[in-house]
Amino acid sequence: MELLETVFASISSVIILFFLAKLMGRRQISQLSLFDYINGITIGSIAAEMATSLASFQEALIAMLVYGSCSILLSVGTSKSIVLRRFVSGRPLILFENDTLYEKNLAKGKLDMDEVLTQCRNSGFFALDQIHSIVLENNGKLSILPKSEERPATPKDLNLKPAQETLVANVVLDGNIMEENLKFTGKNKVWLEKQLRDNDVKSIDEVFLATCDSNGKITVYKKTYEPMTRDIFT
Repeated sequence: MELLETVFASISSVIILFFLAKLMGRRQISQLSLFDYINGITIGSIAAEMATSLASFQEALIAMLVYGSCSILLSVGTSKSIVLRRFVSGRPLILFENDTLYEKNLAKGKLDMDEVLTQCRNSGFFALDQIHSIVLENNGKLSILPKSEERPATPKDLNLKPAQETLVANVVLDGNIMEENLKFTGKNKVWLEKQLRDNDVKSIDEVFLATCDSNGKITVYKKTYEPMTRDIFT
């Protein structure tokens, strides 16, 4: 009996966690603010308590709902109030600009120069004299603005006007035709089947992924059952 109660409590906590995560939005799985981070850990801990401490199931459920509600209300509040948003999330900090390092902002952001230089190198800049500005964002990442002469040339710099690229649609996924996506491209199954035959595909089951761009170009990736034996990383 206790085993069944444990199973029921565990399933219930997973379901409630899922719906709370849906209500709290994608910010819970993207870059977290300090409050979101603390709130996420707390809700997870309560869910574990709900699954293992059956005597306090109702109390744990109420606690989860309270924490989830606080997160939702705070999300709504920060979307409507700039003052609250700045209080909760903070402001971006300028760490470096025009060859000047701002030590107080480094200290305020709890960063040292080694961390800053590491993130600069990860972004492809190995010397500060390549950079015009460095900003510490609210999510803890650095935004780097290179000097004009250091940034890559763009088509606009070369007075070129290339055609605008659009998103590529997945028209076949794991052997299944994605009908809505195929309709979005303006194509139909007859066209798709012909394209697959042209790519030496005898059955839709052979296709792991097929994509179609705005020009009607289809790219097919067949399923393979042979393991990769070469290890190029050792």
